[in-house]
Amino acid sequence: MLLALDTKGIMVSTASACSAGSSEPSHVLKAIGVDPFLARGSIRFSLGHFNNADEVDFVITAVEEVSAKLREYSPIKRV
Repeated sequence: MLLALDTKGIMVSTASACSAGSSEPSHVLKAIGVDPFLARGSIRFSLGHFNNADEVDFVITAVEEVSAKLREYSPIKRV
C-alpha cells in the first residue's frame, strides 16, 4: 500500500510521527486495544490546514483503487 500510494505522489507512513524509525506498533493503537499484528499494518495519513477537499478526494480514490488491486493479489479471499 505504501509503495503504491507513493507512486501516486501520496506520502504516508507506517509509524506515528513521534516514533519514526521504530518497528513497534503505535502506542495509541495499542492503548485502544488494537491487536499488535494488525497495528503493525496500519498507515498514518497526515493532513494540515493547507490541504483542500480535492486533495482529500484524490487520496480517497487512490486508496480505493490500490486496495482493490491488492485484494486481487491477496491469497486471503473475502466474501
